[in-house]
Amino acid sequence: MKMKIEHRVPLSRAAVKLLEGLPRIDGADLVFSAPRGGQLSDMTLTAVMRRMKVDAVPHGFRSTFRDWASERTNYPRDVAEMALAHAIGDKVEAAYRRGDLFEKRRRMMASWAAFLDKVESTGEVIPINKAA
Repeated sequence: MKMKIEHRVPLSRAAVKLLEGLPRIDGADLVFSAPRGGQLSDMTLTAVMRRMKVDAVPHGFRSTFRDWASERTNYPRDVAEMALAHAIGDKVEAAYRRGDLFEKRRRMMASWAAFLDKVESTGEVIPINKAA
């Protein structure tokens, strides 16, 4: 972590179910390990997205979450920022902030998972033909 402090992540039920269904490599402590062992590099997801010809970058997932939290929910800014492991406030505030808002973040991540699980249908598009 950039801030050099532990960052606990509350996982939704769907995330836990997905992780439990993954094959495990004997002797590996990591869920996603590098092919030759150890941690994946920070560029691994970028490389995967390029190979899949996805016109996006991994950081866009974080940005999408942040936009959702601010535009579609009433969760406090601090809860969303802490979910992203961003520093909150100045050094004085940081000195007094001991908690990690885990329970509030757990509820927010459950809402995020429910949002991602929804299939939104768009209205039917009816072409309007120009008069001849």
